[in-house]
Amino acid sequence: MEIKPRQHLLDIWQAVARYSFDDGEWVWGTPGGESGIADAERLLCLLYPATELPLFRLDDPDATQRDVQQVLKPAGGRLEIPAALVTAAAEFMRTHTDGKRPTFAGGHSFRSRDKERDLTEEQRRLDVLDSFSLSITLCLALLGFLKVYETKTRRDEMRAAISELRTATSNRLTAAMVGLLRSFTVTVYDPDSTQGQTLCELLGQGQLSQRQTLARFQRRFRPLRATIVESFILGVDVQEALKDENQLFECGWTWSLVRDAPEVETEAPIGPQPPGVANPVPYVYFTVVALDGIEDLFSDRTLTLRLLNAEQQKLAEALRLRREITQQYWSGIARFDHDRWPLEDIPWRTTGQRLESEYFSLSVAAILVHDLLRRRATDDDLTRTVRVMERLAERGRITSRMTRDDLMVQLHNPGVTLPLQGGGTIGPPMDWTMNDFSTQLLKRTVQLCTLSRNLSAHDRLLRLAEDIFGHVWRRRIGDGEGVGLWDNVHAVYPETAPTGGQVSWSITERVTEAVVKAHKMYWEPPLRSVELTGLARASISEATHRFGIELMTPAPTPDGQRGTQLRRIEVTLRRARVLVDEQPGTAYALTLDLLVRLDELTRAREAATIQGA
Repeated sequence: MEIKPRQHLLDIWQAVARYSFDDGEWVWGTPGGESGIADAERLLCLLYPATELPLFRLDDPDATQRDVQQVLKPAGGRLEIPAALVTAAAEFMRTHTDGKRPTFAGGHSFRSRDKERDLTEEQRRLDVLDSFSLSITLCLALLGFLKVYETKTRRDEMRAAISELRTATSNRLTAAMVGLLRSFTVTVYDPDSTQGQTLCELLGQGQLSQRQTLARFQRRFRPLRATIVESFILGVDVQEALKDENQLFECGWTWSLVRDAPEVETEAPIGPQPPGVANPVPYVYFTVVALDGIEDLFSDRTLTLRLLNAEQQKLAEALRLRREITQQYWSGIARFDHDRWPLEDIPWRTTGQRLESEYFSLSVAAILVHDLLRRRATDDDLTRTVRVMERLAERGRITSRMTRDDLMVQLHNPGVTLPLQGGGTIGPPMDWTMNDFSTQLLKRTVQLCTLSRNLSAHDRLLRLAEDIFGHVWRRRIGDGEGVGLWDNVHAVYPETAPTGGQVSWSITERVTEAVVKAHKMYWEPPLRSVELTGLARASISEATHRFGIELMTPAPTPDGQRGTQLRRIEVTLRRARVLVDEQPGTAYALTLDLLVRLDELTRAREAATIQGA
């Protein structure tokens, strides 16, 4: 299925507006107001495209496109739409604040592993990393939106609401950044421990002994180990343990605030910082989520609009260091052996949780994609990552047929379950379920497609992205209140139980984000072929020579048509010269047409000469 970003985004917006607005008023419904994650995701379905794509902007009513106004009619006219979003965002900020501090509770997203015992209220109020990351993306989108809309509205009450909302949004952004800092962890363990043996087996691939693997690990990660020791204040004697090169380590983000994580001093009134309960063990899934949020802190839009204040810039720099070290670490782990990457040994096995799944392979691949984007890689690493993505799509039964009683259906419904280590200290054991394999794979494939400058790899990635998108698009809800939204897994996997039409804002937001990235991808300059550039330049050279001959040859008849044709040819030739470097295919096509027209002039001139003789 071909990805048509504009039309598909309009379809998504129409479905979101139909579900969320009633006579111009935003209606949270169920489970709105209970989960900061779902509420943030729903707002981002509108705010993310509106702030990332100029043709979808809503902050300037005079610049709102007609088709955008049409699909958002449930929110009102072009003047009411931004006001309705401000009102909805203000309600979000009030709902997810306990009076003292912004809250980032997991709420109903947490699950109890004990079927006989439900989670305690204290457990449901625990902060979760997904909410930190989503809040960063939402707050940045909202701050940019308010910055423009404030200059466009003339209503005094709306300007007052914008001022109040900006303060609340900035405080929430600061609190979310602090939460990310306090959720980062480095764990150190002995090679003979269960974790150490698992990591050595993963890295050695059955080809290296534990001693050889440890020696190679020491060489590869010695600079990274030194950077962590010198640059981080991590507490709990991690620095001392890291200095021992005979110890293995992992770094990344855990699911919530780390137990005994020190508080971060801030000037912003973000309220008391709660103690952490999470074990200091990195999760590849939550690490990917954190990296996605941190990426938005350094986007061109954030820097151009100067959305961060001085304190937030300092926090961002601390997060940048953690991001770069984490990307380098997991990229090194994924590509540990050049002959056979551990990432290519699907499914990936986690050390901390002792689980294996295609989802974890996708998570590690996502971190590798972040690293490839950071260093703008266009080498063998990218080509091999393309193959990993193709295999994941095949193994996940997205581009291959589901077999009878296929266990892979569980990857999509109910999803992969993670034990939240440490959460069971204040109640029953806690779990977290990820069912967004398809949309995560779509997002990473589009990101790689944007990065790829190799024609063959780009073509493979584009075809894969279209296949995944077709799969995801068929999973829209077909009837009921949530029609046009996600997620109806039963539509593509009839073996699964029907979902009952319940809207998943997690899947809907991820589809929206992937389509936005596809929209940006199509705006990038097309790939240039060296062979095609050579052909274009050769044809331009020949056309220029032929054109010079025609300019020096007198017209066979004084009717003026030949002069007009030559002027048109000259304009087209100039156009081809301008395009030859950026769009050699277009330049080649223009020049071929010129050569045909020049040949017609030559034949007409020769025929006239023969007749005159």
